[in-house]
Amino acid sequence: MAQLERMIERGDHGAAGTTAHPWESQRERKSWSARTAWTYAILTLFLLIAIGPFLIVVLAAFKTGEEIARNVFGLPDVWRWSNIADAWTQGRFGQYFRSSIIVVVPVVVASTFLSVMTGYAFGRMRFPLSRLLFFLILLGIMIPGEAVIIPLYHNLRAMHLLDTYWAMILPDIAFSVSFGTLWMRGFFSQVPQDLIDAATVDGSNSWQTLWRVLLPNALPAILTMAVLFFVWTWNDFLLPLVVISNENLRTLPLGLAFFQGRYTSNLPLTAAGATIVALPTIVVYVLLQRHFIRGLTSGAVK
Repeated sequence: MAQLERMIERGDHGAAGTTAHPWESQRERKSWSARTAWTYAILTLFLLIAIGPFLIVVLAAFKTGEEIARNVFGLPDVWRWSNIADAWTQGRFGQYFRSSIIVVVPVVVASTFLSVMTGYAFGRMRFPLSRLLFFLILLGIMIPGEAVIIPLYHNLRAMHLLDTYWAMILPDIAFSVSFGTLWMRGFFSQVPQDLIDAATVDGSNSWQTLWRVLLPNALPAILTMAVLFFVWTWNDFLLPLVVISNENLRTLPLGLAFFQGRYTSNLPLTAAGATIVALPTIVVYVLLQRHFIRGLTSGAVK
């Protein structure tokens, strides 16, 4: 005991000073465990706040109106898949789903390709008026879409594109490329110059350097950008509302709005329609979540 007391009194001196005291290590472990528990508790709370409304809507899609009025948070007594089928047929969601696919696929593909091209040009190349052109492209994200929707409508009408899929595809590509250029420029500008020089020494031109050297490293950032393009285009409501009057060309969000207006008192059918509209974006995010998170958090080239 006397020897232990002398070791304690020496503190940082002697053999005992090279390691922490046993009770100090135990106290640090308890403190770390407490901080971890609080972190998970806070994250769980925010998770419930984020997904709570969606879970309520999904559960309501399988209930009756009486069950929703009795307990909106409870599970349905019987899972009524017929609500989904009725909403799909009565709301013509099959046609709206087709229209959304026709709009979303070319927008995501074209916007991703053009964003990679413009991001590489502004991030790695030097040419006259590059800074001015870059800031002109950024106007697409600095000016809200609501501010240009009226002149956009008149321009599309002058080009005889109203009530066509092109009236939704072309503006969405323009808005998406503005953000995509900024996104990919930030990535390509961080690429080490030594990597570009090594590819040049090996005989690669600018095109080969982009597709063979840089693109594999940029895959997480590109997939993240593509997911964002998909979500934004899929959920777009204002543009189809303004430029589309033909019911056969309505996208899912626009069709859901008209469907909700017809079945305002039928909450299960309305909830079923909302679930149909939201499900594709959730599926895409779940399938690509690993690449999505890597693209948001990486910020560097290996």
